Amino acid sequence: MASFQPTEEQQLICDTVASFAREQIRPVARDADESGQIPSALVQQAWELGLVQSTIPEAFGGVGEAPSAVTGALVCEELSWGDLSLALHILAPRLVIQPVLTLGSEAQKRQVLTVYTGQSFTAGTAAIVEPRFGFDVNELATTATPHDGDFILNGTKCFVPLASAAQHVVVYARNGSEPSAFIVPRETPGLTVVEREKNMGLKAIATYALTLENCRIPVAAWLSGNLSPLLNRSRVALASLAVGVARAAFEYARDYAKERRAFGSAIAQKQAIAFILAEMALEIDAARLLTWEAAWKIDAGQDVPTGALSAATREACLAKNYAANMVLKVTDNALQVLGGHGYIRDHPVELWLRNARGFATFEGLAII
Repeated sequence: MASFQPTEEQQLICDTVASFAREQIRPVARDADESGQIPSALVQQAWELGLVQSTIPEAFGGVGEAPSAVTGALVCEELSWGDLSLALHILAPRLVIQPVLTLGSEAQKRQVLTVYTGQSFTAGTAAIVEPRFGFDVNELATTATPHDGDFILNGTKCFVPLASAAQHVVVYARNGSEPSAFIVPRETPGLTVVEREKNMGLKAIATYALTLENCRIPVAAWLSGNLSPLLNRSRVALASLAVGVARAAFEYARDYAKERRAFGSAIAQKQAIAFILAEMALEIDAARLLTWEAAWKIDAGQDVPTGALSAATREACLAKNYAANMVLKVTDNALQVLGGHGYIRDHPVELWLRNARGFATFEGLAII
């Protein structure tokens, strides 16, 4: 039976991250969005909290804790409450760490994981999304073709965070008829970072398009195995991030409605506004519970397919899809509660709405 009461350790982690998001992330979020730059000092502070590298086993320089999906979901929500762009930047190295932990051989773990256990933030990333209509991670256009004991990668990717600075890029490509993941060092010939993307949201974090043109990598770079556990962890991460963004917008709109007065009373006392706020709160709680259930099933080992889908896959897909719809609805309602003030940059609601709009297309930008 699932328990929705965090353990004492999880609560301590949650409180620590919430404090960091409130005191360090939120105050710089607007400037980062306007400038397109994230303060390196803040990223280093987050690294020192150990949120990224804490799941690396002691044998590879980490602290040896198993990566709990529930704990990861709690962390994602609190970080994105501070700011989504900064949360994705801080968590980006896990896009390499988690695939290697889940599917990597001992040699791959020893070669890759030790890179991410140093004292300073080390960027890593993953390339999943492709710039085409109807993108489906199970129907990748990027190919991995066996050739003389190596793999030749060809294709185009987009929405690749921190690609220009990453030590490794985990590239998702079609190997025969199945999707596979490959560890590609950033300087591998044939891997080209094209340009920084100009996005509607996520303006603070650098995301890039990249091309793979006859990019040759050894068979030893192949992370062989079923990708379903990785995709489920990514779906739960994105759902948790959406909950955090929605919660930020709801709390801001609620507090604004309590203070803003019209015709002699706070607008929160107007029935129409009160109903909107109540619906926002309900939607956020529903998405969070779906996300926690999916995370709990991952931690319970229910990632093994039984028939068409595993129990964790079903719940992770439901959570991600529900949360993507929820966050857009909640942030739009928050803007409406603020009225004309919601549309101007003096208030952060328009930033949250722009970021929320992307969740329908985000795939693989985060993992827990």
